[in-house]
Amino acid sequence: MKSVLLIGLGRFGRHMAQGLRELHHEVLAVDINEQRVNDMLPYVTNAQIGDATNEQFVESLGVRNFDLCVVAIGDNFQSSLEATALLKEYGAPFVVARAARDVHAKFLLRNGADDVVYPEKQMASWAAVRYSSDHIFDYVELTEDHSIFETAVPGDWVGKTVVELAVRQKYRINILATKKNGKLDPLPGPNHCFQADETILILGANRDIQKFLHI
Repeated sequence: MKSVLLIGLGRFGRHMAQGLRELHHEVLAVDINEQRVNDMLPYVTNAQIGDATNEQFVESLGVRNFDLCVVAIGDNFQSSLEATALLKEYGAPFVVARAARDVHAKFLLRNGADDVVYPEKQMASWAAVRYSSDHIFDYVELTEDHSIFETAVPGDWVGKTVVELAVRQKYRINILATKKNGKLDPLPGPNHCFQADETILILGANRDIQKFLHI
């Protein structure tokens, strides 16, 4: 369990607060808007109304005691930049800041952010891949060159086993799991027989996966 300071309770901040709660982390949520703070009280450990660009307020938070500080301000880049710089100035060990544009990300990193999230860009990249083919159901980019895809079992695989198909040798991909009716079966053995109503999670180089999926 981590202690997290979350600054900014717009849409991104709210979703992150709820996700952190589901993972059982302790969250102190901060926003300058009283209504936003009140709305989040059921979902966080504690919440405060305050201006994260105010030095006295930031100092009062004891930011060095949090494992993670997140600047989720999305509608005011100047405030996001100032809050990020102040958090680092007062000893925050790790600061993640939200960026809306590439230039914002560069400035945030130069002014103290340890990492930057770019939700709109990241979601757009995911959606471009996800909806580029009818048989791709999910996608996770691991590096620029390698990814994990969830895809339908090819029709000519149905009724055949992993070893019969020589998947790794022929397609240069690894099957991490199969999924059926929402149930995941990790690392299927060589004698696993593929079924038409299951999906597969595959790992490999992007060029090999794209060739396999014909995308």
